[in-house]
Amino acid sequence: MNKKELYIGVMSGTSLDGVDIALCEIDSSTCSLTHYNEYPFPTQLKESILNAISTPLTLQSMGELDHKLGALFAECINEFILTHKLNTQSINAIGLHGQTLWHAPDGGTPFSMQLGDANIVASRTAIQTIADFRRMDIANGGQGAPFAPAFHKFLFAHLEEKVAVLNIGGMANITILDEEVLGWDSGCGNVLLDYWMSQTQLKPYDKDGEFACIGTIHKELLALMLSDAYFKKEAPKSTGREYFNGHWLEEKLSSFSNISEQDVQRTLLELTAKSISNDLINRDTKKLVVCGGGAKNIFLMQRLKELGCCKIKSSDDFGVNSNALEAMAFAWFAYKRSHGEVVNLCSITGAKKPSQLGAIYG
Repeated sequence: MNKKELYIGVMSGTSLDGVDIALCEIDSSTCSLTHYNEYPFPTQLKESILNAISTPLTLQSMGELDHKLGALFAECINEFILTHKLNTQSINAIGLHGQTLWHAPDGGTPFSMQLGDANIVASRTAIQTIADFRRMDIANGGQGAPFAPAFHKFLFAHLEEKVAVLNIGGMANITILDEEVLGWDSGCGNVLLDYWMSQTQLKPYDKDGEFACIGTIHKELLALMLSDAYFKKEAPKSTGREYFNGHWLEEKLSSFSNISEQDVQRTLLELTAKSISNDLINRDTKKLVVCGGGAKNIFLMQRLKELGCCKIKSSDDFGVNSNALEAMAFAWFAYKRSHGEVVNLCSITGAKKPSQLGAIYG
């Protein structure tokens, strides 16, 4: 009998804007969202993570950060459990993505590092916790990212038209649902937009793209940014904040002078929109399903439509909460690991074989 089981998925992405927690009811053919909450990321901890990414890190400070993140995830999960009056014994497992600190899948010593001690989560919640999802894919020759396309296939493969799925978080990743599932990171999503707002407007993000909307595209700056080697690279490919960050932007800006703050913001929004639309040209997709924080940016969505990305729909239009989708994905990955099932990411990450993803704690 195909019994439905309960799993919690926990995701904190490169945007560092919050901890997303989703409770899902899952079986072999469905994954439905039961409850979802987002918990704010503590400012001091966010600053510590950003500092760790941008400057050399001691082993002691890395260990302390791992502990603090584990404690944060456990605290958020326990609050979630209390809020929704959940019986912990009915929950099969927690799928804990962890906080990515560094993603370096290329070169002679590829790795991807997510912090947030899963032992602490398992101990303080008394629920089996599954974490460390990415490294087995890398061990099997893959990029270790993006993983979302496998879940997108599970959710949206029933759609009759040829569909692309776009998740815009700190980075943007694209899924092409065809006979063979393809997926890759197109590049920066919100990360540079948020960085510039924090530096110039002292705001965490540009609500609805309002600040970008009053600016004008700086064509030379846009051309320079789009000439970056990452955008020319063929899939499989993945990236993160260790590549697209403030240093990357400031280096590009150093070639120019006297660009207004709103013009930089407008150009960065165009960079996100163009890098996505360029990757979708000639893909013959009929529909683009959008999720993630960037889906809330009204001006960014307008530009994607104007660039002819095909008919754009929110995942909400298909009954899938666009804010919860990534956390749902890691609930589903926990389900797959609990059942000893492999996930085939070969056409997405370039792995040599399908992998059992995740290590079990508790």
